[in-house]
Amino acid sequence: DAPNSLRPRQTAPRINININVQTNQLAAPMAGAQPGGADYEVELKMEARAVDGEKALFAIELAYAGIFRITNVPAEQVRAVLLIEGPRLLFPFARQILAEASRNGGFPPLMVDPVDFNALYRQRMAQAQAAAGQAPQRLV
Repeated sequence: DAPNSLRPRQTAPRINININVQTNQLAAPMAGAQPGGADYEVELKMEARAVDGEKALFAIELAYAGIFRITNVPAEQVRAVLLIEGPRLLFPFARQILAEASRNGGFPPLMVDPVDFNALYRQRMAQAQAAAGQAPQRLV
């Protein structure tokens, strides 16, 4: 009997992909850190789930992180740099891991479309300001 992943399907599965970015300032500078900079962990979380009707075909959860040293950036722009540039650098590697994980599970490689982290940041900031009842501000 063939595995479910190899059986013919009447319809294409529904694939849902969620992407989230979190940042944390590291408590202590990393070994060899130069004075004046701050180290941050940027974590890119990706969840991919394929369903056929009510039946889950696969679910992949990935947390991929990097450590970034931020220097010579004005304090009011650090958050934007971390939430835009950090995930932009991590994304190609996380995308490849998702593709390989789905392929290794017997499915076609899941190729996630490129993400515009700048637009995602702006959208989330506008939502946060709307929720707080503030007028939108010009974002980085």
